[in-house]
Amino acid sequence: MRILAFALVVTTLLACNRGAKTDKVPETRTSGTTELLVDESFSRILDDQILVFKSDYPNTSIKTILGNENKILPDFLNGKIKMIILSRMLTEAEENYYKQRKTPVFTDRFAIDGIALITNKNNIDSNINVKDVFEILQGKSTSGKNLVFDNAYSSTVRYFTDSAKVKTLPKKGVYTLNNNNEVIKYVAEHENYIGIVGVNWLLESNDAILTYLPKIKVMGVKNLEGKPGSDNYYKPTQNNLVKGIYPFLRNVYILNGEGRDGLGTGFANWLTSPRGQLIVLKSGLGPHKIAPREFNIRK
Repeated sequence: MRILAFALVVTTLLACNRGAKTDKVPETRTSGTTELLVDESFSRILDDQILVFKSDYPNTSIKTILGNENKILPDFLNGKIKMIILSRMLTEAEENYYKQRKTPVFTDRFAIDGIALITNKNNIDSNINVKDVFEILQGKSTSGKNLVFDNAYSSTVRYFTDSAKVKTLPKKGVYTLNNNNEVIKYVAEHENYIGIVGVNWLLESNDAILTYLPKIKVMGVKNLEGKPGSDNYYKPTQNNLVKGIYPFLRNVYILNGEGRDGLGTGFANWLTSPRGQLIVLKSGLGPHKIAPREFNIRK
C-alpha cells in the first residue's frame, strides 16, 4: 500500500509539471512576455502600438516601465531590462556593458518627433528664432522671455542643452516642472512664458489639459542661418517633420539588447513595419518610412 501511495504521488507531481510546461507561452517573435523601458515623452504612441500589436498577436505581453531618460537609462545600461525607447542612440561609452558581454544592441528608428514651443494665446509674438531660444538657455537673453520644461531630467531638457551647447541651465529664464501636463497648464495661465512639449502630447490630448488647450498656441520657429528651415518660420506639422525643415525635431528609437531572437525582436521589427508605421502616421508624428501606395486603374 505504501508503494502504491508513493507511486500515485509521483504520478500526480509529474502530471502537474507537464501541465505547467504546456500552459507556458513559448518565447518567439510573436508570443511570450517582455519588458520595455519607455521615455515618458513617448508613452502615448507606445500605448497605441502595443495595443494593436497585442490584437495581432494575442499571446504576447509587453510591460512598459515609464520614466524620464535619466531614470530609466541605468536599468538598460546595467542589463536589468534589455529594451528601451529613447530619442537618441547610445554613446560608445554606454555600450560598454553589452560589448563586455559580447551582446549586440540593435537600434531602429521608428518615428520622428517634433518638440513644440507653445505660448499663451494672448501673446502677440507667435514666432521665435532658434538663436533667441539658445540665448535664453545660455543666460544671454535680454528679451524677458522664459522657457518652461517638463522635467529637469527629461530627454527634452537634454536635447536643448546639447543643442545650445550648455552644461547647466541658467538660474533665470528657464524653469522646470514635473510633466508635460503641468507645462501646458502653466503656459495657459501665464503670459510671457514659452512651454516646451512633445508634439504628440498636444495631438493626443487627455482630460487633464482639454480646458487649457484653447488658451495656448503653437509657435513658428526659424532655424539658424544656413540650416534647413532657416528661410521661414515653421510649425511642427507632420509634413514639416518628414521634410526635416522644422528646427526642433528628434528621432525616436527602439534599442534591443536581449541577445536572442524573441519577442523583443518581433516588436522592434513590427514598429518599422507598414502596420506599425501607419500608427505613427495617425499619431501626427513623422514615420520612419512611408509605404508607397499603388493604384489599380480600371479602364
